[in-house]
Amino acid sequence: MSWCEERNFWCNCLYWRKTAILLPPEPDTFSLPSPLPDWSQGRGFASGRINLGKIEALKISRFEFIWSSNLLQDKKKGVSFYKPVGVPNGFYSLGHYCQFNNKPLWGFVLVVREVACFEPEAANLPTLLKPLDYTLVWSSDDESEEKYGGCGFFWLPQPPEGYKPLGFLVTNNPDKPDLDEVRCVRADLTDECEPYRLLLESYSKFLNLPVRVSSTRPSHRGVLGKGVSVGTFFCGYWTSEEELNIACLKNLNQLHAMPNLKQIHALMKHYGPTVFFHPNEVYLPSSVPWFLKNGALLYKAGDSSGEPIDAEGTNLPGGGTNNGAFWIDLPSDGKRNTVKQGSLESAKLYVHVKPALGGTFTDLAVWVFYPFNGPGTLKVGPLNISLGKIGQHVGDWEHFTLRICNFTGELWSIYFSQHSGGEWVDAYDLEYIEGNKAIVYSSKNGHASFPHPGCYIQGSTKLGIGIRNDAARSNSYVDSSTRYEIIAAEYLEGSGFIEPCWLQFMGKWGPTIVYGSRIELDKIINHLPVGFRYSVKNIFDGFPVELCGEEGPTGPKDKNNWVGDERG
Repeated sequence: MSWCEERNFWCNCLYWRKTAILLPPEPDTFSLPSPLPDWSQGRGFASGRINLGKIEALKISRFEFIWSSNLLQDKKKGVSFYKPVGVPNGFYSLGHYCQFNNKPLWGFVLVVREVACFEPEAANLPTLLKPLDYTLVWSSDDESEEKYGGCGFFWLPQPPEGYKPLGFLVTNNPDKPDLDEVRCVRADLTDECEPYRLLLESYSKFLNLPVRVSSTRPSHRGVLGKGVSVGTFFCGYWTSEEELNIACLKNLNQLHAMPNLKQIHALMKHYGPTVFFHPNEVYLPSSVPWFLKNGALLYKAGDSSGEPIDAEGTNLPGGGTNNGAFWIDLPSDGKRNTVKQGSLESAKLYVHVKPALGGTFTDLAVWVFYPFNGPGTLKVGPLNISLGKIGQHVGDWEHFTLRICNFTGELWSIYFSQHSGGEWVDAYDLEYIEGNKAIVYSSKNGHASFPHPGCYIQGSTKLGIGIRNDAARSNSYVDSSTRYEIIAAEYLEGSGFIEPCWLQFMGKWGPTIVYGSRIELDKIINHLPVGFRYSVKNIFDGFPVELCGEEGPTGPKDKNNWVGDERG
C-alpha cells in the first residue's frame, strides 16, 4: 500500500479544514487585569523555573499554530494545536499543546533540561533522550476538502527502553517530525497521568474505535502527589482500566517552589476574592470565635446537657476521627435565632495553604463558616416550591480554592465548591472587582460558591427541575484580601506556625436533624403534577445527605480535599 493510500485509509469522513481562508481566527491572549507585584524573595517561588530534583522545568506560554479542526455543524467547538516557541537553549519540548478555538490562549507546556547531580546508580542513564521513532496514532481528512490540504497527523514518540513519552506531536503533512523536536524522560522521573477534559472526539476507521483528544493531569494528586502537569494532550482510545501511553513528570523536590509565609500573605493581599452574599440572604457567616463565645454548646453522646465552649475552642476534643461521640449545637437560650443569622462584622475567611500538582502550583483553600444553612427551594419548570425544613442544618463549612502557578505567581484558576461537588474556572472566565481580585458569589441559604450571578439548578438544568442556587451581588460582602486568617500550611516546618484549637475538632458542627427528610420530600413529590413526579423523584434520589439536612457538617480538616485534590 502506498503512503497516500495508507493515509486515506487512516482518515475519517468528518469535515476537517485547515486553509489560508478557513483558518480559525487568531485566539485572543489573556493576561490578568493588573501587573503582578514583585514577590518577596524566597526559595524557588515565582522564579520562572522549578527544580524537580534531577530535571529543571520552565513554563512556555508562547505558541506557534500548527493545525486546526472544525466540525462544520458546530464551529464553536473547534480546537487548534500549537507548538511551543521561545524555548531557551538547552531546554527541550515534551509535546504540543491543544485548546478550544473559542477560548483565549491561556495555557502552557513545560520544557525541561537535565540538572547536573551525582547519580552513581544511574551514571550511564541520562534523564532525557531523543525518541527512537514516531508512530502515527491518527490522522483526519476528507477527500472533498483535499484541495485545501486540510489534514492533521498525530504522532506518538517511541521512547528508548527505560524512558517514557510525555506528549504527542501534530503535523499538517504526512512527514514525521524531526527526532530532535522532543525528548523522552527516564521512567523513574515520571508519574502516571490520566485524561482530564475532552477536547475533540471522532472515529478512526483504521482502528475501528472512537478517538479522543483530551487534556491530561497527574493521576496522583493532592498534598502527597508528586505528579506534575506537563500541559500536553492525549490522543487515542482509552478505557479507565488502562494506563495511558504517555506520562507526566515527577517532582522529587516537591517543596522547592512553594511560597514562604511572607509570600503567602502577599498572595492573599493581591488575589483575595470578595465574597458577595445574596440580597435576601438571612444566614450570613461569622468568625468561629464569635460563634463559640456567643453560646454554642458542645454535646456528648448520652448526655442531654451541652457544655459551653471557649472562644478559641480549647475545650473541644481534638484529633482522631468523627465517631459521632461529640457535636456542636446552637445556644439553647434566646440567643439561638440571633446566632443563626451570623455576624458579618466578625466574619473571617480561613486559609489552608498546600502544594498542588507536585508542588508546581499552590492551592489557597479559603474556608467560610456559617452558623446556619437555610432551607432549600425546589424549582419545577416555572414553579418555585419552598422545601420548609429540608436542606437546613446547624453549621455550614464552605470553601473556594485559588490555584497559584509557582513558576510565575499568577492566579491560574479558582475552584468553586458547590455542595458535594464543584468546578474549576480558569482565570480568564472570572469576574474581577479590583485589580486581580476575583468575585465569588455565595448562593442564598445554601452558600454554594459560583463565579457569576444567576440561578443555578442542582438537578436537571435541561428539565428545569432541581434545587435553586440563587447568586447575586448585594451590599453584604467580605473582602478576603483583608479579612483572612491562615489556619494551616503543613509544609512550613519550623516556621512556628500554630493551628487554631477549633480546627482539631473532628466531630460534627451541627446535630443530627430529627425529622424524616425522605418523608418530607415524598410529601412534596405527591403534590406535584403527575408528569413531573418521576423526574423530581429521580433527582431527589441523587441528592447528597447534607442537602436533605439530616446532620451538620464536619470541619475543614475532616474533608477529603484537606489532603486530596478538589473534586472536578
